[in-house]
Amino acid sequence: MTTDTAARGKVELDLTGAEWLSGSQGRGEVQIAFVEGYIAMRDGTDPDGPALIFTPAEWRAFVLGARDGEFDLT
Repeated sequence: MTTDTAARGKVELDLTGAEWLSGSQGRGEVQIAFVEGYIAMRDGTDPDGPALIFTPAEWRAFVLGARDGEFDLT
């Protein structure tokens, strides 16, 4: 079930049973899941911890920013 708390701008998804994917063949720390039209991202070393929830537009902006080096520390 999806709960959209529009007043706070947050979406809460039931991630029970989500299929988590890793970009580094299971060795990476970041995992993503596609659930109910949203993208969830979590720390694979802490699967019971919190997950960030992105809309498709937010995810696209994140991926494009990462490709462009927007988040590089140097």
